[in-house]
Amino acid sequence: MKAVVQRVLSASVSINGKQISYINQGLLVLLGVEKEDVASDLDYLVAKTAGLRIFKDKDNNMNLSIQDVDGEM
Repeated sequence: MKAVVQRVLSASVSINGKQISYINQGLLVLLGVEKEDVASDLDYLVAKTAGLRIFKDKDNNMNLSIQDVDGEM
């Protein structure tokens, strides 16, 4: 299992020109899954991603997680 994570102000998913999902500030996650991956792989990835401190605090330091900024994923 592999993930590419990007901080976004907003993001959306469209299929055949029709928007099916949208988020405001948060994390865009592109996830690659193989047949051999198990639930524990996903649990680890979710915990790791939710804990990333990549949002700026009041001092402009990247010190806040998605949970701290009430972001969406």
